[in-house]
Amino acid sequence: MQIHSVGIDLGKTTFHLVALGAAGKVLVRKKFTQKQLLAFTANLQTSLIGLEACSGAHFLGRALRDQGHDVRLIAAQFVKPFVKSNKNDFVDAEAIAEAVERKNMRFVPIKTDDQLDLQAIHRVRDRLVSRRTAVINQIRAFCWSEAWCSRRSQPSSRPRWRTSWRTPKPT
Repeated sequence: MQIHSVGIDLGKTTFHLVALGAAGKVLVRKKFTQKQLLAFTANLQTSLIGLEACSGAHFLGRALRDQGHDVRLIAAQFVKPFVKSNKNDFVDAEAIAEAVERKNMRFVPIKTDDQLDLQAIHRVRDRLVSRRTAVINQIRAFCWSEAWCSRRSQPSSRPRWRTSWRTPKPT
């Protein structure tokens, strides 16, 4: 039983592994937890392992690479054409194992913890900026509806009374 490539479909708590031989025949088809998967692959001969690129794939990719395997991450859009029948986790794992063997396939580099942390900081900052802009625009709309207007800047600027309409009645 000579394993040529391995495909692993990642889930929240379970991982589905499919190992293919040189002829593309399925040799192993198993379901694991994370600890069981790492124990199984530690005893496996060094081979080509493919994972679908997602947030958890980088940690698992580094762990498998430390065990001596050749690990490659594939974007989900490139795995989809290799799915043969109805979608389930084992069929997805088999498609990943088949796709990782392709010579002209584009792979995603495995990121370090520092790269993932920096990416998370950038995403949080982008969301903070977009939310802040949305809140400023909402406050400006409320002010305009109540006849208050302000400059187009931060909400700390002092609103002015707009005299073009809704002027108070003289007493």
